[in-house]
Order: sequence, then C-alpha cells, then structure tokens
Amino acid sequence: MKKKQTLVLILLLVVGLLLGSLLGDILAKPLPFLAKSQQISWHPQGDFHILKYDFNIQVKLNLASILGLALGYWVYRKI
Repeated sequence: MKKKQTLVLILLLVVGLLLGSLLGDILAKPLPFLAKSQQISWHPQGDFHILKYDFNIQVKLNLASILGLALGYWVYRKI
C-alpha cells in the first residue's frame, strides 16, 4: 500500500510541475516574473570497461512550476 501512495505522490508532483510550467509560459507576457527560470542539471556518468553510461537530467524551475509542485503536494495531502 505504501508503494502505491508513493507513486501517486510522484505522479501528482510531476503533473503539478508540468501544469505550473505550462501556466507560467502562458502568463509570461502579462506577468513576466512567472517566466524567469533557473535551470538545474545533473550529469552522472560512469565507465566500468564492460558497461558505460551517460545521463543528462535537467530541470527548469520557475515560480509557476514551484507553485504547481506545491499544488500537487496539497492535492496529495487532501486525498
């Protein structure tokens, strides 16, 4: 049961992040402070001679996406 709750939380946070980002892009013209964003990136890589991996993970956060994350968490707490 705990695993299901964690998946629901992750799903709601991702949906909130996406909706917040989309809303920030839509409202960027009338409210320009919503469009200012900060990019966070992580680039893990490894080489083990028989296995080599290289990932590039980037998250672009703005005020609207953070509000979307908070909304997703709020919805999770209400469920």
